[in-house]
Amino acid sequence: MRKKWFIKTADNTLSELETTRSGLSSKTVKDRQQEYGPNELQEQEGKSALAMLLDQFKNPLIFILGVGALVSFFTGHNVDGIAITVIIFINALIAFWQEMKAKKGMDALKEMAAPTAQVVRDGDVLSIPARELVPGDILKINTGDILAADVRIIEANRLSIDEAALTGESEPVDKCVAELEGDNIGLGDQLNMGFMTTIVTSGNGYGVVVGTGMQTEVGHIADLMTNTEETKTPMQVRMDTIAHTLMIAALSVVAVVCAIGLYHGMPWLEILNTGISLSVAAIPEGLPTVVSIVLTMGSTKMVKSNALAKQLSAIETLGSTTVICSDKTGTLTQNQMQVMQAYDASGRYWKVTGKGFDPKGGFEPQKHQVAVTDSPEMMRGLTVATLCNDAQYLQEKGKYAVRGNPTEGALIVAAAKAGLQQGTMLSSGEFTIVEKFPFDSGRKMASVIVRDNEGQHFLAVKGAPDVILRNASGFMIDGNVVTHSSQEMQGNLAIATSAAEQHIANYQQAIEEFADQALRTLAVGIRPLTDEDLERDHHELEHDITILGLYGIMDPPRPEVRDAVNSCFDAGVRTVMITGDHALTAAAVARDIGIIRSENDKVITGAQLDEMDDEELRRICPEVAVFARVSPEHKLRIVRAQQDNNEVPAMTGDGVNDAPALRRADIGVAMGIAGTSVAKDSGDLILLDDNFSTIVKAVRQGRQIFDNLRKFIRQALTANVGEVAVILIAFLMMGPETILPLTPLMILWINLVSDGLPALALGVEPEEKDVMSRKPRKRNEGFFGDSLGAKIVIRGLALGGMSYMAFSWALNAGHSAEYAQTVAFAMLIFAQLWHLFDSRSFTTLYRKNPFTNKYLLGAVALSATLSLSVMYTGLGQLIFNTEALAFGHLMAVIIAASVPTFVLSGIKEITKVKFV
Repeated sequence: MRKKWFIKTADNTLSELETTRSGLSSKTVKDRQQEYGPNELQEQEGKSALAMLLDQFKNPLIFILGVGALVSFFTGHNVDGIAITVIIFINALIAFWQEMKAKKGMDALKEMAAPTAQVVRDGDVLSIPARELVPGDILKINTGDILAADVRIIEANRLSIDEAALTGESEPVDKCVAELEGDNIGLGDQLNMGFMTTIVTSGNGYGVVVGTGMQTEVGHIADLMTNTEETKTPMQVRMDTIAHTLMIAALSVVAVVCAIGLYHGMPWLEILNTGISLSVAAIPEGLPTVVSIVLTMGSTKMVKSNALAKQLSAIETLGSTTVICSDKTGTLTQNQMQVMQAYDASGRYWKVTGKGFDPKGGFEPQKHQVAVTDSPEMMRGLTVATLCNDAQYLQEKGKYAVRGNPTEGALIVAAAKAGLQQGTMLSSGEFTIVEKFPFDSGRKMASVIVRDNEGQHFLAVKGAPDVILRNASGFMIDGNVVTHSSQEMQGNLAIATSAAEQHIANYQQAIEEFADQALRTLAVGIRPLTDEDLERDHHELEHDITILGLYGIMDPPRPEVRDAVNSCFDAGVRTVMITGDHALTAAAVARDIGIIRSENDKVITGAQLDEMDDEELRRICPEVAVFARVSPEHKLRIVRAQQDNNEVPAMTGDGVNDAPALRRADIGVAMGIAGTSVAKDSGDLILLDDNFSTIVKAVRQGRQIFDNLRKFIRQALTANVGEVAVILIAFLMMGPETILPLTPLMILWINLVSDGLPALALGVEPEEKDVMSRKPRKRNEGFFGDSLGAKIVIRGLALGGMSYMAFSWALNAGHSAEYAQTVAFAMLIFAQLWHLFDSRSFTTLYRKNPFTNKYLLGAVALSATLSLSVMYTGLGQLIFNTEALAFGHLMAVIIAASVPTFVLSGIKEITKVKFV
């Protein structure tokens, strides 16, 4: 268990690590390097390419086909054996190619590490390779550094560190030295700690190394990634189920045939021939290949919607998703802090829009319609907010962008909406910055001394509203400065005048209203300065401030997210926010966009999660809408709990801290713009626009793809049942001297060309009307749900029965065995082509326009043409041992082949039973 260094004082930490502020001695460093090893992340050895290739042959379908190929060669059916072998290798190579998109998460983690570090040893500051750091080293920290290890801060000078990739916190964190109270504090709140791979945004300081390599927080995440089992997607589970089902069915049928053959005393060679035919007929050889092609087509379509699928199986999984666990910052929100509301000290509230400021009501109704440029308080306040600001508002590549602290950037943008630009004000000489006093966590404010173009000096101040109030002497009201006593300004209402009381109450109410909306609040004020004041320390100047206004700042939701969340809700998909941000902020955003819909929707923090065991978490998961202030372990536990509830969770993330959960989830969704390379390598799907609504589009497409896969599987397996049925019926009806209606090569042709090719066109079927209004499928629901299995068997038996009847008729009419086999071959081909039009719909063919899928029409025409060439060309007759059918017989076959589809679909239309 890792030590909780944040509860120890700096001196106690140094003492426990047996070091001093002068650093370790060279001898101690060598001893510790032997004890702790290099400051590097370790990884387990992965599979070799050969092992990955051999794994592809463990599929039960591949195994049965392999046995069929060997028996074919053994019995002299070389063409059949070659064809089956080629199919086996095509399927294996496609799967191998997909897996060769190797996981590079650990490599990406290593790339984030700092190459060098400045360290104090023997009293001297040295620059060393970061891998040589050991616990107890004193690390020198400067602006721009990437921390090379986990450290306990022992000296901080306005030190601020960006920990977004590790904690999910959107703003840099101001660091301190003092120990913290309470031992259950999340990473984002450990203000006296610095973590490996995080970036120093401002200030400087020193830290004592408390963890290196795999003992750091990033190392812990690397360990989670290494030991996190990648679960099979629902798609992979369903394909495995089909494979095992078909294997059992094929072996059962072959066993029955062998038993009958032995009972009748058939020669072993005949039994083997029949067994080969049946095993080939029972297995849809092109199924894995066609499924991959359908998924690839879906992947291409998704890219156009800004969703890039790294693994094909992830595409279908989206359609099975029941819970979307979404990060907040950048995914649900715009990832840009903005001033949402303002209060101008005269009692007016302003709503800040994309174009400017709209009055939204307040305590003086008669002034609601005042334009912002007519409000002295607002304009003066925005001027102060712009001057007391280190952020920059720049135009880059034709677009405006903010550089600097996000909160300060929000003020700069708000001022720009009112026509105030810092650069213009300073370059024109209207104002000159004389001296800056940056923000620090002690006084919770920042200020600058400004000289205007008339030579007058004033102090521009911004800071925490309560601090500004405590140091203020009045408000600017309708352009005039109204002063109050210090007691009044500190809220001593017992002695305050009624006017002062009202001003203070208005201000405090505005603070509370903004806080209730989870807005980050900043107040601005001003103080005129005399020549004598310029000689005084800034601590003495930051009093007697005139308050100009208050700003409510937040990272607002994306405009399209509300509709996207509602679409998910209508589709039966819950959206759960999982964020490293504060609970109040997360809850406010969740309530605004519809994730929190009632009082029953709970908000749980990481600290509360630590008090729960896995069973309690599993039980409470369905009631939780927001998980806030969570760690990587928390995210992983939440995903596991969802899966234990038979949910199919999609997990979004962009940081290093998201990687283990992304890898564990049924589908990990990484951010393409803001996402770290670690997150992208751990995810299954990458959002190219970092937009939550793109996930919803992908869910829609995933459902459509799953529907189309079911349609394809229905068509393919119906054909297989028909092939097995015609052979089995013939074998049972005709006894030991059976002439089989179909040869193995004919069956391969049907599976791969005459049926496989047009069935592939089902992969581009338009979506069903109810695709986003039906509930998601359950995790354990297979492809055969909703009576699809029964429908496949009934339709297959009907097709097989028609084919046998045609075969029997031809033999009884005195035609040759080859002619009769050709009749059966043609009957089954055209029966399947007719059946394709019924497979397009989950209702009946009578409710679907046959001309809406032009690819299907083209595929049917091509399939029929190729199949006729097998019967009517010399090469086809030579390879497949067919004969040309008389024109009248061919027309009769084509018409008769339509009977099963039209009759059964008609029965379903009338009776509404699902299994027909």
